[in-house]
Amino acid sequence: QVQLMESGGGLVQTGGSLRLSCAASGRIFNIDAMAWYRQAPGNQRELVAAITSRGYTDYATSVMGRFTIARDSAKNTIYLQMNSLKPEDTGVYYCKVECLTGPIEDPRSMDYWGEGTPVTISS
Repeated sequence: QVQLMESGGGLVQTGGSLRLSCAASGRIFNIDAMAWYRQAPGNQRELVAAITSRGYTDYATSVMGRFTIARDSAKNTIYLQMNSLKPEDTGVYYCKVECLTGPIEDPRSMDYWGEGTPVTISS
């Protein structure tokens, strides 16, 4: 089994910054990619930023230039530095990992989600 531990959410004012962390643990043979998603009330969950095992990154247009995703491969951890926060960044932020896991004789690629960390930006 694979577990994700998220941290760093909170309440900040418009223009402020937050740094989210997500650590993956458990039976992980290899991580293909990790990502941050967010879901605002009444909206669908959307991709915020992703990073692959090779370091390639992808961002939602709405966060480009303000958010930065980074990883510490040795710790199976990713970070999301969020600057110049806006009220529309408010939501629950979820971490996702795509990894190779399972029994040694039959490993398979699986997706796992964290429980989410709330981020609230006040105007």
